[in-house]
Amino acid sequence: MRYLFISDLHLQPERPDITRAFLHCLETRAKEADELYILGDFFEVWLGDDAQSPLATEVIAALSHLSASGTRIYLMHGNRDFLLGKRFCQAAGCTLLPDPHIVELNGEKVLLMHGDSLCTDDLAYMKMRRLLRNPLSLFILRHLPLSQRRKIGRKLRDESKTQTRQKPSDITDVNLGQVAQTMRDQGVLTLIHGHTHRPAVHPLMIAEVPAQRIVLGDWDNAGWALEVDERGYRLESFPLS
Repeated sequence: MRYLFISDLHLQPERPDITRAFLHCLETRAKEADELYILGDFFEVWLGDDAQSPLATEVIAALSHLSASGTRIYLMHGNRDFLLGKRFCQAAGCTLLPDPHIVELNGEKVLLMHGDSLCTDDLAYMKMRRLLRNPLSLFILRHLPLSQRRKIGRKLRDESKTQTRQKPSDITDVNLGQVAQTMRDQGVLTLIHGHTHRPAVHPLMIAEVPAQRIVLGDWDNAGWALEVDERGYRLESFPLS
């Protein structure tokens, strides 16, 4: 079995280079994989499955084509696209996963997360996350007029960019104690996540046993993908063009 993991593409009309690189990835790397996992922040912003656009139509068509060719596609919400819903997944031929989610890779239980819930030192963000992910808040957001959702989306993006620039880098990274506790609670020795835009493979110890945390990279100056097969885990970057 061959698995491919990506996250934090932040697809948006203003970055056609990232969209082209993603479509090329689907035609090459992903087509050779048995399963593709997209672990959140797939889009820079997603205002609801009713907010169609040329970009969304193109991406849905490409994912649907890949799914029809035999690659199973799994999608996880990020902090930018948590309004992705059933209509998108049905049209794109993918399955929406909860966060966190455990899969079995080559006989090993592996924990998949977007990663934002591990950033517990960022108290302001965690408070906002709890508010936005509340089922009542989600219901209200999904039923607001699209024009109102666009205003809210712009406001949240602007505030997020401003706050991220002002916060110390360690605040916006994961809390290592929370990482270890989550892995112990889930009974895993491998965690794969995105969100922090700090791609790396981190060795660690869980209950005195060697473990690893693999952080997927964001697609900005380069593309990033984690390939997993019988040979192991390979985190790689590649040019966008």
